[in-house]
Amino acid sequence: MEAHARSHAHTQPHSFAFELPDSRHAGAPPERRGLRRDRVRLLVQSRSDGSFRHSSFHRLADHLRPGDCLVLNESRTIPASLKAERLRGGAFADTVEVRLARQVGDGVWEALLLQTDAATGSVLPFPSPAKPIAGESLRFSATLAAEVERRPGSPFAALRFNRSGSELFGEFYALGEPIRYEYTERPWTLDYYQTVYGTVPGSVEMPSAGRAFSWEMMFGLQARGVRIAYVQLHTGLSYLYGSRLDPAQNAEAYAVSAEAAATINRAKADGGRIIAVGTTVVRCLEAAAVGDGAVRAGSGRTALYIDESYPLRVADGLISGFHEPEASHLHMLSAFVGAAALARAYNEAIRERYLWHEFGDAHLML
Repeated sequence: MEAHARSHAHTQPHSFAFELPDSRHAGAPPERRGLRRDRVRLLVQSRSDGSFRHSSFHRLADHLRPGDCLVLNESRTIPASLKAERLRGGAFADTVEVRLARQVGDGVWEALLLQTDAATGSVLPFPSPAKPIAGESLRFSATLAAEVERRPGSPFAALRFNRSGSELFGEFYALGEPIRYEYTERPWTLDYYQTVYGTVPGSVEMPSAGRAFSWEMMFGLQARGVRIAYVQLHTGLSYLYGSRLDPAQNAEAYAVSAEAAATINRAKADGGRIIAVGTTVVRCLEAAAVGDGAVRAGSGRTALYIDESYPLRVADGLISGFHEPEASHLHMLSAFVGAAALARAYNEAIRERYLWHEFGDAHLML
């Protein structure tokens, strides 16, 4: 069954501009900073009055109740950054970095082609698109190549690979690296970009809100009566040439199993709160919701835009990381606590030296 994306007419968006000091960027995973992954900090914010308190992620159970339901994204991060030679008429032209954006068919992916420095092979400091040319092809290795098709009006090119299915994913794992942004101290291996529970490869960026969960925490939460459901939304690229992509530009594939839908609907019917772990999960739940707020099993693609004016139907709470100034994710967070209360929380997080990005600290809105 297809659950289609819904449009949402939104008003002029609130400006989420703020100054983020360089010292607040988490450039390394907690494990490389001497912390367990579940010992990052947790800012807990009340949805009812916007107030907040400071905690640690491993104490999440202190803020939940038996019968609540955590909804996790089971998507697993793939090594989505690859180097390729551009061939025109069979002759070498130059080298590009290919950042996979999303799969659109068997053996077909949309991707960004980024210009690289001829001497170092690294992406230029101010990334700019390497515009595909008709008849161009890319050579990744002796066994992997792709034909390039322009997508008019889209920032992406379509790549038709000469491999498909598990063979193609095997090539990605052999040749690719995790997508890395400038705030990271150094390249980190793919293992650092995974949640402990991710099982289905497909995200080009880590669904990072759940990174701090450990198996011990999850078993402990279940022992205290907290339910856990897994949905799937493969995250696409969030950055485009140094600026954030709006979700409307980047429809993402999602899936909700019958088991997950039943768990979520049962918890809601029993009076439990549904806590989405990550903005990807919120988009998935709201895209799969029917009129009364029940979640329908199925799959589809969603470019759903959620902001402060959006009436949330499924999620009662959200666990998220801390997002950069002007990030589109901040508009979704404002749907939970309002723009003014969100700004106060972010100011507090900056004052209290919380850390940003996928290796940083967490924010619970409940």
